[in-house]
Amino acid sequence: MKRRNFIKNSILFAGALAVAPSSILSNHAYAAWPKKSFDIKDLSDSVKSVYGHNNLEESSKVKLKAPSIAENGAIVPINVSTTLDNVESIMIFVENNPQPLSSGYQLTSLAQPSIGSRLKMGKTSNVMAAVKSGNKIYTSTQEVKVTIGGCGG
Repeated sequence: MKRRNFIKNSILFAGALAVAPSSILSNHAYAAWPKKSFDIKDLSDSVKSVYGHNNLEESSKVKLKAPSIAENGAIVPINVSTTLDNVESIMIFVENNPQPLSSGYQLTSLAQPSIGSRLKMGKTSNVMAAVKSGNKIYTSTQEVKVTIGGCGG
């Protein structure tokens, strides 16, 4: 009898898992993809699209680690971390890329504000990490020289 209960419960559990993702999607549990922000081709317009303004403040509390020379623009490793409290998001912008907004990360209050990623860069450019904390946007910028282009270069 225990075996039958196990099989019955397993089938019910599997059925619940199969239904769960569709119910989550129908309740809009996932954040909307900001396609418009990723399609903008000007850095200033891209920043404004994400934050609604261009009031950025350079801060030593935002640490951007990127190579000063990237031998291959197709894979440029970067790390961003901060000691700021209440970090809501971290966005990465590459000034001379066809679309400056490279990536964005929404964080919860439980997350450690630190990300690592690999960027694709077509040519030498400033890379800017923007951290939203409270109602302010703090940034750190570093130039990365690209010797072999990654965005069609």
